[in-house]
Amino acid sequence: MSLDRSILLFAGAMILLSVALTQWVSPHFVWLTLFVGANLIQSSLTGFCPAASVFKVFGVKSGCAFK
Repeated sequence: MSLDRSILLFAGAMILLSVALTQWVSPHFVWLTLFVGANLIQSSLTGFCPAASVFKVFGVKSGCAFK
């Protein structure tokens, strides 16, 4: 799996997890959803994604978007 697909999978999983936590644990988990969304927007504009740096350390192959 490439780095690009790993980032998309991780972001989607975090959004679904934060929505579930907001529904069943605390409404304050909506901030996690907002953080993930803001990070997606920021990374699309700048090309820098903090999660990509972490995935590279674990040996995930680079894709086209995040090098």
